[in-house]
Amino acid sequence: MDLGRLSELDRVLAGVAAQTVDPAEGSRRVDAILAHPPRYGAVSLTLAFMVASGGAARFFGGGWREVAAALLIGLLTGLLAAWTARPGWTGRIFEPLAATVAAFVAVGAAALTHPVSPYVATLGGLIVLLPGLTLTVAINELATRHLVSGSVRLIGACALFLMIGFGVALGTRAAGFLFGLQGTVDPAPLPGWTEWLALVTAPFAFTVLFQAEARDAGWIFLAGMVAYLGARFGARLLGPELGVFLGSFLVGTASNLFARLKDRPASVMLVPGIMFLVPGAIGFRSLSSLIARDVVSGVETAFLVTLVAAALVTGLLLANVAASPRRAL
Repeated sequence: MDLGRLSELDRVLAGVAAQTVDPAEGSRRVDAILAHPPRYGAVSLTLAFMVASGGAARFFGGGWREVAAALLIGLLTGLLAAWTARPGWTGRIFEPLAATVAAFVAVGAAALTHPVSPYVATLGGLIVLLPGLTLTVAINELATRHLVSGSVRLIGACALFLMIGFGVALGTRAAGFLFGLQGTVDPAPLPGWTEWLALVTAPFAFTVLFQAEARDAGWIFLAGMVAYLGARFGARLLGPELGVFLGSFLVGTASNLFARLKDRPASVMLVPGIMFLVPGAIGFRSLSSLIARDVVSGVETAFLVTLVAAALVTGLLLANVAASPRRAL
């Protein structure tokens, strides 16, 4: 999602609605906005992939080795994103190819710099690509009776999960053939301040990944803090799965208030904020269990994904009641 273009389109539509912009002129402005090149180039996006991957590895309990491996995977993922975006390539191969590379690098790092947890390193490196946000939007559309779009989006999210899972399985097998399969490793714990460092830097990575305007970086940082702290407090009250309900309610309310006070799209804060809450990591764990033929654990975790997504969507729906959005774009 390009939040910068979304804000520009919102201003044009607001001008047309207020009759300060002629509809024909508004149409020309919309075409110009859609044709404008991305706000951030390949170098910035690659650095953002690295920061988001390293921060995610820390959130998942990784140690220095896991964080370093995730940073390397993020670097390679950013380079692959730039490579597959060139003319003559199709972006449809990006996710499975990135998953293959991520799993190969994680297993290779575990073999060469033992001990490293390949699971944490792979998950951290791929967190940006996991369709947790798509899955959440799909359930939100189904809950609001948009059955066709919700069903299509849900199937698309499941298909992307499967493609990523295939890539991980392929990369793991290839690395296992060269280096030998690595056992489960418990990452060495990091100091508590490193979690806050990851929490501070991750929102700025999302600013670049979502192509948001630079002036919105502070609001995106605030959204990340509200979502993370709300979910953490909610986990103490309701448990780790239902804790996202409180986080989504708070970030949804804050986003709607931002939209009303600043006359801007609520998505500027909402989309990066719920990235801290979406169940992409749990979905990856479920898929990993199914690939390993641990069907019972995979099905249980898949149900947990649905529960977390439903709690997130319920929080957003209640947030719209507590502070109604300015208007939908």
